[in-house]
Amino acid sequence: MSDSASLLEITDFAENLSREAGELIRRERAGNALRTDYKHQTELVTHADVMADEFITGAIRKRFPGHRILSEETMPDLSQAEELETPLWIVDPIDGTVNYAYGHPQVAVSIAYAEKGRVQAGVVHAPFSGETFRATRSEGATLNHRPIRHSGATVPRDSLFATGFPYTKDNLEPLVKRLDAMLHQCRDLRRIGSAALDICWVACGRLDIYYENVSPWDFAAARLIALEAGATAGHFSKVPDGYPADLWGRDILISAPAVWEPVRGILRAASGYE
Repeated sequence: MSDSASLLEITDFAENLSREAGELIRRERAGNALRTDYKHQTELVTHADVMADEFITGAIRKRFPGHRILSEETMPDLSQAEELETPLWIVDPIDGTVNYAYGHPQVAVSIAYAEKGRVQAGVVHAPFSGETFRATRSEGATLNHRPIRHSGATVPRDSLFATGFPYTKDNLEPLVKRLDAMLHQCRDLRRIGSAALDICWVACGRLDIYYENVSPWDFAAARLIALEAGATAGHFSKVPDGYPADLWGRDILISAPAVWEPVRGILRAASGYE
């Protein structure tokens, strides 16, 4: 536990930060100030990403100077997740950057707080739809402060799933095989463009299943929200020894509980893991 704040206070702090950052990125887009660039040659980043990241990380440093931060834009050092002794904040200032740049509404600010590799608090704020998902471990999950629950889906055939695809296109074959298997055995696909919102939509029953390969900042907050909403979260391949499962993003699978095992089987078979 933090020396200076309870988990509920930390969640409140994260919610306030996410709302302020959301207002910042709304203003930036409304002012048509969409200066864009690319990182790693393929991944879009906007000026607003960096502004929101600096705003959030600056506020965390001021309030909790002894904590570490793992953030997509300014501190994307994944080894931070392996050092478990100091509390860690995991930040994505704009999840859904391409949506943001194209004027789509599916954009989120994601802030998670972890102790010893376990996420204890998470907030995902969608500024364009005015929706705030939040959870504190063992306290349940809410959308705009009303309790939420997974869909209760019972079979893959009647389940709506979401996934995403990487910016680099050099190894799509395994992903296409999984997609083919899922399309044949589930109701349909939704491609929303924000992993954090995909997972939160599983948490509140708008989707039944989500799977993908993502980074900790994309899913850390939303995963806790889904778990606290009663969903099942795990992986369809092995998590490396010593790496916290809460922060391992490869082959992540989050769904209504009854469909988790059958979908895991579908994805493992399509991936050649069986």
